[in-house]
Amino acid sequence: MTLDQIVPFGVFIIFILLISIREVKEYQRGVRFTFGIFSKLVEPGWRLVIPVFQSMQKADIRTKAVDVPDQEAITQDNVSVKINAVIYYKVVDASKAVLTVENFYLAVLQLAQTTMRNIVGEFSLDKLLKERDQAAQRIREHIDTVTDAWGIDVQMVELKDIILSPDLIRTMAKEAEAERERRAVIISSEGEVMASENISKAAKTLAESPGALHLRTLQSINDISSDQSNTTIWMVPVEALRALEGITEFLKAKK
Repeated sequence: MTLDQIVPFGVFIIFILLISIREVKEYQRGVRFTFGIFSKLVEPGWRLVIPVFQSMQKADIRTKAVDVPDQEAITQDNVSVKINAVIYYKVVDASKAVLTVENFYLAVLQLAQTTMRNIVGEFSLDKLLKERDQAAQRIREHIDTVTDAWGIDVQMVELKDIILSPDLIRTMAKEAEAERERRAVIISSEGEVMASENISKAAKTLAESPGALHLRTLQSINDISSDQSNTTIWMVPVEALRALEGITEFLKAKK
């Protein structure tokens, strides 16, 4: 071969090498096909992919966040609600993610929407509002079970919001208000019972001590005298009133 023949051939080889180089980034994995058949999982770095005979498809293995839009669902007690969530997942097996599902991002999104509606249907409204974490965990477990065959690991599911209709919100507010009023009445009645018991005990103590009622009367007069008003109140013991009643009845009997 002459020099004139070697130079074009060398340029051709260099050109082939240049177009054969593929870069796989650190957060990617490459799936190499040879004659259309899966041949190897390619690690990060510069790799050679022979044109025509080979091809390579890259898969991002970073954690992805999928925002699931509002979904109409009916709870176990037949209440219509809207829910939305965010799902965090990552590709753990790039070969499965490329070979078993056409578009794993879209597949996870569609699966999440269906699963959310099904799981919410197993909860009553009160339980769903109180146990959001439990509902999210069940959604994650169901999605993760299906996506294992796709080489995808679902790491976390968070229910962002549970949207109720305005009429239902008003009804729940009335229910909460009625519950608060019920508690207030119960607390007030319990206070009345305790107060009556204490008053009964105090009356019994005063009745058992002859001078106790007189001392209590003097204390009440002393408390009233500290008032700056012009009104003077005279306290008459109950015993005196009873004595007057007895005298009146005696006089009536004499007549």
